[in-house]
Amino acid sequence: MKRVAVFFGGASNEHEISVLTGMMAVNLLKSAGYEVLPVFLPLSGGMTLAKNASRAEDVAGESRFPAVQLNGPALERKRGIFRKRQPFDVALNCCHGGMGEDGTLAALLAWNNVPSASPSAELSAAFMDKSLCKLAAKGLGLPVLPSVCVREGETERAGREADRLGYPLVVKPCRLGSSIGITVVKEERELLVALALAFRLDRSALLEPYLPGRRDLNCAAVKRGGEIVLSPIEEVLSSSPILTFGEKYEGTERRSLLPADIPEGAAHTVRESMRAIAEAFGLCGVIRGDFFLTKDGSVYFNELNAVPGSLAFYLFGDTLLDARDFLSALVEEAALPPEKRPVCTGLLSRTRFAGAKGCKNRASVL
Repeated sequence: MKRVAVFFGGASNEHEISVLTGMMAVNLLKSAGYEVLPVFLPLSGGMTLAKNASRAEDVAGESRFPAVQLNGPALERKRGIFRKRQPFDVALNCCHGGMGEDGTLAALLAWNNVPSASPSAELSAAFMDKSLCKLAAKGLGLPVLPSVCVREGETERAGREADRLGYPLVVKPCRLGSSIGITVVKEERELLVALALAFRLDRSALLEPYLPGRRDLNCAAVKRGGEIVLSPIEEVLSSSPILTFGEKYEGTERRSLLPADIPEGAAHTVRESMRAIAEAFGLCGVIRGDFFLTKDGSVYFNELNAVPGSLAFYLFGDTLLDARDFLSALVEEAALPPEKRPVCTGLLSRTRFAGAKGCKNRASVL
């Protein structure tokens, strides 16, 4: 049976949500018979091994666990002049937001030749930033709303762009999730307040039209047996102008329709959009796409989650047994991409250099 390193936490506004997802994954994989290494990333940075943690409360606050670091597909813990090495077979990324979801952790795992059950650095980086997400979606031919990215210090430009897009508008930090910092604004005065909030949380903000009466749809894609498998489409119900953090995480019951009762044409657009993203980026692991369905039947791609809440298992099954089987399949699907040997040009073995600088030989360089 494989040994799985589950990474969760991290320096992110979604830190606590990540802890919930991570501990869920740890316990379900243990129940499936895997040996699990819970790798907790504290808010203050670094990596720790939370080996005896079994509940989310066990990792609340600052870490009390021993620090570890990646060295190849293994965790190393320093003890005096000695190092204890714990190899593992596959990594599972449960870090929502921050450097856990923006491709940094994925790149670190790839650098250390760690097989990953989660999306690649390329996909994560492209879709973490909502402004880059829009560009990637447009490049794939997906339907997206017009939008503008503004940065700190560009308040006057933001006002002009808001007038061009037209009110009401949605203002949201570019690199946050879970509805944190999102505001619906109806006039310039509200825009300034919304931007002040967004810039407290992020360096840039996205402006896009607000669609009254729109419906929120979700669809996930997972790699299974080398094939892309799509979930049923979910409609998430909300009593607010936008789906709030409280509705997502603090309610006693998730209010949704699964499968969503929507026209087949809209469902086709959602499914084909998810397939296009998964195929274009060589999906590994699971992703979830969020869409809008308007009153006139138009569908717009909103954003993509490379580390979706609860790893989106609830879109593929509704019991803990289903969740355990889903996570087990993710782990078994993990693999390193085929290794390509780099080409050696032989430049450094030559006795003389040539080129624009006119170097005569190595000695002249030194």
